[in-house]
Amino acid sequence: MKVAEAVGRALYAAGVGQVFGVVGSGNFHLTNAMVAAGSRFVAARHEGGAATMADAYARMSGTVAALSVHQGPGLTNAMTGIAEAAKSRTPLLVLAAEVTEPRSNFYVDQEALARSVGAVSARVTSAEDAVTEALDAVRRAVCERRTVLLNLPLGVQALDVPDALAGESALAVVPPERAPVEPEFADVEALARVLEKSRRPVFVAGRGARSPGARDALVALAERHGALLATSAVARGLFHGDPWSLDVSGGFASPLAAELIQEADLIVGWGCALNMWTMRHGRLIGPDSTVVQVDDDTSALGAHREVHLGVTGDVELTARRALETHDANPQPQQGEQAQQGHRAQQRQQSRQGFRTADIGASIAARVRWRDVPYEDTSTRERIDPRTLSVALDDILPAERVIGVDSGNFMGYPSMYLSVPDENGLCFTQAFQSIGLGLATAIGAALARPDRLPVAALGDGGAMMGAAEFDTVRRLGLPMVVVVYNDDAYGAEVHHFGPDGHPLETVEFPPTDIAAVARGYGFEAVTVRTRVDLKAVEDWLAGPRSAPLLVDAKVVADRGAWWLEEAFRGH
Repeated sequence: MKVAEAVGRALYAAGVGQVFGVVGSGNFHLTNAMVAAGSRFVAARHEGGAATMADAYARMSGTVAALSVHQGPGLTNAMTGIAEAAKSRTPLLVLAAEVTEPRSNFYVDQEALARSVGAVSARVTSAEDAVTEALDAVRRAVCERRTVLLNLPLGVQALDVPDALAGESALAVVPPERAPVEPEFADVEALARVLEKSRRPVFVAGRGARSPGARDALVALAERHGALLATSAVARGLFHGDPWSLDVSGGFASPLAAELIQEADLIVGWGCALNMWTMRHGRLIGPDSTVVQVDDDTSALGAHREVHLGVTGDVELTARRALETHDANPQPQQGEQAQQGHRAQQRQQSRQGFRTADIGASIAARVRWRDVPYEDTSTRERIDPRTLSVALDDILPAERVIGVDSGNFMGYPSMYLSVPDENGLCFTQAFQSIGLGLATAIGAALARPDRLPVAALGDGGAMMGAAEFDTVRRLGLPMVVVVYNDDAYGAEVHHFGPDGHPLETVEFPPTDIAAVARGYGFEAVTVRTRVDLKAVEDWLAGPRSAPLLVDAKVVADRGAWWLEEAFRGH
């Protein structure tokens, strides 16, 4: 058995059941070995798309996914998607064939490429150690939540695995999941004291809180202390349906949400970086607010801003320990009946804090962006993106999974389209690259086949990723692709235009993206007014045998509300 086959079999046995990629000569045998063992392979039309599909699949499925690429240009084509995954700490395994001879036209320093974008590099070095080295790469991806590049030199792939080791490749031990980090008792007590003292607490949950167990623990702790609930953009939907949810904190926050967060006397970030996006460069933190951060990675504590208390621990465990600390408040001079009365009184008091009737009514009436009044600037030729997004929110089924590209438009689908839970929005924006949205939606759709996949793109990103329209059609995905088409790179238009700079480099002649999609086998509709969306309703009511693209000609009269925040970080 060759090393390529042994590694492929071992990776499948270790739990790598989903692979994306573009196959060339260098990764041909490895990829086929994984498929023969049982992995599902999805061929993309470009390695960049494959990388983002794998990233999105891993995020939405909670499992490690693999990307398989050819040596040299196969890897360089994928680097933007790999950078996004690495910056997001996605557990992703990149399987790259490698040439080691510098005179080869395929030679690049692949280890340096990985390091430059924050990924971890590993290598298969011998026939004897190949399986062990491959499994170590999987373990590191899973247990350290890292994107790992496993280089597979062509010469090593072709070696024969010793007979005594060949059988072990199919019996690989599945790497353990990352063990939850138990918080220190003293840290939990300190957190409990801060919570007891607070009168206007807000919890902000991030990527590290994206699980049902963490959600339930945070909801219970928030109820105990009268806290309002918010999320970062990547965790949007975690508190969907909770009457005390403010939705997203940061640049996407609605006016009411921002106002209430600024009034908080305590902000607790749960698995959340509290970075410039989530805290609006610190402007959401009041001058007298106490800031606490809980994360299972000590290096993350205070990485983006000073915190008054940092707790190293798993989000769910820390929240539950804080609840237990509250409940275990000793009352040695009292009998059991008196203690029960005291705890009942505590629970009664805990329902106050930020949870007043007036605030509850305000949240119900105007915390959603779609409930914020606006002047509709639609014309006969172009539709206001807010009007478009509100209408789509009403038309599309509630059980949806949304992939969003980057650009001036991105706040509209991200905030106006509701999501059912934390697995309803796949937000690949750590690198802020346009062109990833369609591939994001493909990966998310494959991870969540029970939901209607929706890709929300700008016209720039749609044209960048257009090759993957073929992948959508080939896979038979019943996807709705919505293109917010302003015939420009809108972010640059609205950032530089007010200062009188020439815009010819970022504006384009009108493009019939609906016609482009039909060429790939889509059904397609051009939307200029609300009435044109009847075609979307008809598609939803039909067999959905082909994906649907909505080429929405949107007004381009203003920059999105979040755009100023975005450019502050450049």
